[in-house]
Amino acid sequence: MGMSIEGGCLCGAIRYRATAPPVSRSICHCRSCRRASGAPSVAWSTFHVNSLVFTRGLPVRFRSSPDVMRTFCGVCGTQLSYRHDDDVDSIDITTATLDAPEQFPPTKEIWIEHKLPWERANEAMRHYPRTSTG
Repeated sequence: MGMSIEGGCLCGAIRYRATAPPVSRSICHCRSCRRASGAPSVAWSTFHVNSLVFTRGLPVRFRSSPDVMRTFCGVCGTQLSYRHDDDVDSIDITTATLDAPEQFPPTKEIWIEHKLPWERANEAMRHYPRTSTG
């Protein structure tokens, strides 16, 4: 039987399932993620888009910049995903919305140049001034 990683929003209106492990795990400090989440940083687990399906409800979509589509629950507001138009094969899911987020710790911190000065970087992780792919 295949792997199943599940998660969803705060109120339960949206549920999703991934059938393969994440290909990347990071903490993002960019201004856009901070604003979208209302938090100083956001942990993301990146999955192949074909391995992820929404199993209950459909999230609301919001284009937060010309190349970025974010989704969230239209009932409770939980931020769920991030997709960049330049990477159609992957989708980032907010790690904290996974049913077992402790199983998917981040391995790197990105957009360190936007990090708030009062938030400490984890010295055990790799750090990137901006994205780790560019």
